[in-house]
Amino acid sequence: MEPLTEHRGVSGPVVYGYLRLVRVSPARQMALNEALAEYCRQHELTLSGVFTERETGSGQSAAFTGLMDVLEVPDTYGVVLPAASHLGPRDIAALRQARITETGARLLLVRGPGRRRPAGHGAAGQGPALVRRFGPAPTPALDTEI
Repeated sequence: MEPLTEHRGVSGPVVYGYLRLVRVSPARQMALNEALAEYCRQHELTLSGVFTERETGSGQSAAFTGLMDVLEVPDTYGVVLPAASHLGPRDIAALRQARITETGARLLLVRGPGRRRPAGHGAAGQGPALVRRFGPAPTPALDTEI
């Protein structure tokens, strides 16, 4: 009898990471790389490499050019980013996003739009906001015998 797929070494779709790290500490870089790797593990993706851009400028970087080259390789599923801001400033990011989608690759974000901070972290670093509930509180269940 053939083993189930879950018991075989089946690799997931191939993706490449992209990081834009301008003036970032080594600890932050390591954390971002780990976030990409963990996202890929959770979603059963094969992270084949991470391209890192370290320069500010016009949008032409060796890292982005390398990313575009590997997106032309057959069976490449997509690009994983910690957040859309890693594509660069808005005008450059829009052009880069268009170029990525033109290849047919998926753009996957670890932290999607609208998810700026973990739950319970306010703008000033305060705890969770108070929640006001309207209406009666739920009635507790009673122990009864039938």
